[in-house]
Amino acid sequence: MTTNAPRPEVLRYTAFSSSPEGGNPAGVVLDAASLSDGDMLAVAAELGYSESAFLTAPPEGLEGPEGRTFRIRYFSPKAEVPFCGHATVATALALAERIGPGELVFATSAGTVPVSVAEEDGTLRATLTSVEPHVEEVSDADLAEALAALDWPAGDLDPAFPPRIAFAGARHLVLGAATRARLAELAYDFARLEALMHRLDLTTVQLVWRESATVFHVRDPFPVGGVVEDPATGAAAAAFGAYARDLGLVPEDAVLTLHQGEDLGRPGELTVTLRPGDPRVRVAGTGARIG
Repeated sequence: MTTNAPRPEVLRYTAFSSSPEGGNPAGVVLDAASLSDGDMLAVAAELGYSESAFLTAPPEGLEGPEGRTFRIRYFSPKAEVPFCGHATVATALALAERIGPGELVFATSAGTVPVSVAEEDGTLRATLTSVEPHVEEVSDADLAEALAALDWPAGDLDPAFPPRIAFAGARHLVLGAATRARLAELAYDFARLEALMHRLDLTTVQLVWRESATVFHVRDPFPVGGVVEDPATGAAAAAFGAYARDLGLVPEDAVLTLHQGEDLGRPGELTVTLRPGDPRVRVAGTGARIG
């Protein structure tokens, strides 16, 4: 702690599931003004969740509804990350329970992220709008190293999903699995994949299997964050939406459903919305307080 003030309350929420047993848990500190960077990292490490979010006063010039704008930072147990979708959703839902549904604006290290929280049939649902995304090629050598770390033969890739690095606030390597069984079998070389991800500045590797035209199953190894797998990954969902649109795998006007966490026993559902004429990607989901 940087002052003698009491430690702020650390809330625990799950995102992308209405059950505390599903989705992706996140720590949420709604007033982190008294915490140093080291304090925030210590809180995140103590919780052990893939990420935790910390709110402070908004930077000067951030536009938004009065009392509903904030600076938000995200820490994994090992390091700060530029953007985290599930912790953003968790934080927005925690705020909505205290100050009501409506519009929120978060200043992140990746850029400004608006979030809208609405109540639907008694359930709060948050929708974040990503920063402008982009998609880039991955070299043959880096792809080969990723597959070696995952212990995936090249023949297990879905040729309809060309490997790419996609960004919508954080960088993710997107790989398509040819079968659901391939996606279910995740046993990888933690240190080897972590080293590659640090070199390529990746936050996760998003592994995808397509069930239908608009329904996908995904998994996200996250060794750079100190955890084997992220149970539900909003930032990667946004990046995947940009990737799928960029490669013409889905229409420019589409609503996609991503199922994640089933293989971990923490099922969650992420809704990805693409709008024509707007490069940004919207990711929505419910949540629940833990404990």
